[in-house]
Amino acid sequence: MSLTETNHSAEADKLVRLGNQLDEAIEQLADSREFAKITKLQRLLDIARRVLLLDGGCAFLEARAQRLEEAGVFEGSDWAQPQILIPSLTTYSLKSPDASTVVIEAISELRLLAIALGDYQHPGMSSEQAHHYLTQVLAINLELLFGTPSEAEREQQGRLALITRSLYRHLAERIGYEHVIDKLIEEIWRILQQRPIQVDSVKRMITQIAVCQINPTIELGISGQGADRLISSLFGPTQACREDPGLEVYQERLQAMDAGALQYEATGFARAMHDTGLVSPYHPVLLRHLLEHGDHLLSEALGLSSTGRDCLLCYGELARAIIAQAIHPETAQGVYGLALMLERGILYQPAVAPALWRQLALPVSPYCTQRLEMIFGAQPSATAWLMQGVLCMLGQPLGVGQGNNPTCQSARALSMWAYNDPDYLLQMVVWAARDDEIIIHFEGQPISSRESEAGVAADIPMDLDPVSLLVVPHLDRIYAEMGRRCIGREGDPHRWVNPEFHGWWSGRGFRINVDVATGNLWELDDFLRHFYASYHPYYNGNQPLIHPQPAGIAVTDSAARFVGWHAITILRVALDPKEVMRVYFFNPNNDSGQHWGDDVLVSTAGNGERFGESSLPFEQFASRLYIFHYDPLERGELANITDEELSRVKDRIHRSWGADRQPS
Repeated sequence: MSLTETNHSAEADKLVRLGNQLDEAIEQLADSREFAKITKLQRLLDIARRVLLLDGGCAFLEARAQRLEEAGVFEGSDWAQPQILIPSLTTYSLKSPDASTVVIEAISELRLLAIALGDYQHPGMSSEQAHHYLTQVLAINLELLFGTPSEAEREQQGRLALITRSLYRHLAERIGYEHVIDKLIEEIWRILQQRPIQVDSVKRMITQIAVCQINPTIELGISGQGADRLISSLFGPTQACREDPGLEVYQERLQAMDAGALQYEATGFARAMHDTGLVSPYHPVLLRHLLEHGDHLLSEALGLSSTGRDCLLCYGELARAIIAQAIHPETAQGVYGLALMLERGILYQPAVAPALWRQLALPVSPYCTQRLEMIFGAQPSATAWLMQGVLCMLGQPLGVGQGNNPTCQSARALSMWAYNDPDYLLQMVVWAARDDEIIIHFEGQPISSRESEAGVAADIPMDLDPVSLLVVPHLDRIYAEMGRRCIGREGDPHRWVNPEFHGWWSGRGFRINVDVATGNLWELDDFLRHFYASYHPYYNGNQPLIHPQPAGIAVTDSAARFVGWHAITILRVALDPKEVMRVYFFNPNNDSGQHWGDDVLVSTAGNGERFGESSLPFEQFASRLYIFHYDPLERGELANITDEELSRVKDRIHRSWGADRQPS
């Protein structure tokens, strides 16, 4: 027997021995009482660490992922709820010098791998969600997949650094090594099609791909061929910055350009920005340089159509002031927000331009300044970061995300105001940023965010855009207080809260298909007939939706199991390119492309969606709807809806979230 075979045999024997110890430790943890779990857990993690250092250790733990979780390995920690985990935080966990943190993170990701491959049916996460999460994790930590431990890692982590490498090799091999980069690029484009406001995670993924491409030790084969457009959009959109020369060098090159060369640069930047929704740090350098030139070059650099150009000509002084204060390489995404805001033409609304002048001079409170600087940094300034957030929200009202927070109501409200009532949104920003307080009236009585109790979110949300970061905590408390003031009323509190919270345009008519007291389905036929009569063009006299309307859906996973209630906005109902009637809606979660089971696959592109919209065929949407608002003075034809059509919708409800909600 060769030395290699001997070592391999010894490793296998060691894995069997440690595996038996681990199985015993899992049983002991599962059987132990609450007060004794911490001791048992520490022993289990120590054995798991030694297992992970062996060949085949990751596969061994993956096979026991379900038993490990059920025994209580994650109990009392953030890992207990995989659906709230944030991919970007895995980097810190896996590079921690603390062995327990590294091992728990490794076990968690192996658990997600088992879920993704269908070996573990998890009650809180579908296989698609787990696969999506692991794709992001692999993307963010590509250097752990392809590289070797650095000297700093070896110094801080010792042999723990080897665990992270073997873990990521195992994840990539199980998911499909050759597809990691290609899947990642596909994932990036899918996310960008939704045009989210927050793109930091996407930029990190693209940066990692760029690093891999120039690393001679990494063999990508034919993978990554579609990454060039993404990488160039950030690091070299035009000829003058193609090789990513640095901001100072690029600035010097601009000084030497004539009008023709500047126009060529402006057109190149605009094309890359509108193609991807990403803005290169070089773009603000050009814009600031063009402040000394005419409006024509500014318009070219922003990629404006005739609508946007006219708006820029009318409000050129305001646009230049915004660029001077808020558009810097650090706040580059504000360029896209500014361009789309001009394209929307909302500056022609009498209150918006004065409100933006006020925003430019707004004194931000010390508390809000501290929060903005803590999340985004002190450069260029808290005021600039907030203005960037305002531009992005006004330009991309459907790009607002709730982060990993249960604040879908507040995110929906911000999106709705930016979409429908931008000057009201700007007033909310002033109150939050200047006064550290927002007051909204509920049935004639003022509710102060400062005086209200805690909201839905247990902690102050951090993973948000600049506007949401300051405004959402106030809205969350006010929304919760409105709910508390409805205690004792019959029915669902959203009936009274939504119109007062979101705006006068929210229909005062209200329907719900769930009995609040029992959770059972209630008056389902009438609910569906009423929804069709209110929203379906074939049954409401072809009346288009005038204002966005709040609605509630029963979210289900890919197995059609009920996950929870969720706030969305119905934006419009129209025929798609294939002549299918679809509901187009805004979903405030961070990724609207979801599989809700029973062939209900939410679309974000390819079916007539505008940037930021989600859509479903009308019947499928109706099968996940549980709350909607309507104008009680407008009547539709209830009787014209066929029983066959309604039966198809009801069958979908009974096969999914309504399966256990049948009236007794």
